[in-house]
Amino acid sequence: MAARWKNRPEGSNWGDFGPDDQRGRLNLLTPERVVAAAREVREGIRFCLSLPLDLPGGRDLNPRRFPPRRFSTERNGLSNYNFPLAEDNPELTDVVSDDAVLLCLQYSSQWDSFAHVGSLFDANGDGIPEIVYYNGWTGLEHLVAAQPRNDAADPLMRFEGVRAKALGIENMAQAGVQGRGVMIDLHRHLGDERTVVDFATLDRIMKEDGIVVEEGDMVCLHTGFGKMLVERAGNPDPDALHNAYPALDGGDPELQDWIRDSGLAVLVADNYAVEHIPGRDRRNGPKRAMMPLHELCLFKLGIHLGEIWYLTALAEWLHANSRSRFLLTAPPLHLPGVVGSPANAIATV
Repeated sequence: MAARWKNRPEGSNWGDFGPDDQRGRLNLLTPERVVAAAREVREGIRFCLSLPLDLPGGRDLNPRRFPPRRFSTERNGLSNYNFPLAEDNPELTDVVSDDAVLLCLQYSSQWDSFAHVGSLFDANGDGIPEIVYYNGWTGLEHLVAAQPRNDAADPLMRFEGVRAKALGIENMAQAGVQGRGVMIDLHRHLGDERTVVDFATLDRIMKEDGIVVEEGDMVCLHTGFGKMLVERAGNPDPDALHNAYPALDGGDPELQDWIRDSGLAVLVADNYAVEHIPGRDRRNGPKRAMMPLHELCLFKLGIHLGEIWYLTALAEWLHANSRSRFLLTAPPLHLPGVVGSPANAIATV
């Protein structure tokens, strides 16, 4: 541990799960807590919590990310789609289709790995801030960047070869993400308006709805943003994408204390980024974070963030049945070395 870092950020838990930890608060999803989560299943009803991966549609939400691009694999110089194998052997009757996709891993419903957001922080004690991520894993050593290739035939491949040698999403996949989900329905209380939700507002809603978050719980925030994306069917209103629906005030010190002290294992929302961006970082001085909640969760505490999920149907069912807890199963893709992944989550009640 001392070899990786001498200083750890104020209010962080670096080293608490071991010097080489890459799972963060997923370590709180113990077998006992998974058993307790399974007891929340009473009806056997399942809810898909992921949006179709071609939503939100377009690039207005984040111009650096694009919708999936579909194509078939190639066979004998032809499209391997509706391909009669009789082309190879006249005696065969099989017809096959095989396709592929070029996918931005964080375009739609997604998980953030700890390699997604780090900070400029003096972890080694030499007085010079360096690029560093959760638990002291450094960008220089553990995240392989790529130099631009101006000769790339496809502009999208100019930066081919990037890889997270530590903190990639495979660590989350190997953990087996399953536990007790807890729904907090911000939309039912706050509606469609862009409300920047501080802890006082969140606490009031939780008390009114009788919601208690315990250590190891997987907290889900329903804002209505995902419902809007489904209703707009790939043609979202640009103004609504950026200026509507509740989002957390990620720089609120009381909210940060609650996230730290509650022991929640992961934090999920159906909106973009969970927090309002740009965030209001209350720290004094010239240095600040544009995304203070991302900094707190991904960089300091090892809390994975889930974004742009679809939570409306589940939230409505839970409210109608006077419940807030459920079994949540939500693994990412087991794709080594990437910093984010589609989330194909299932809730069971």
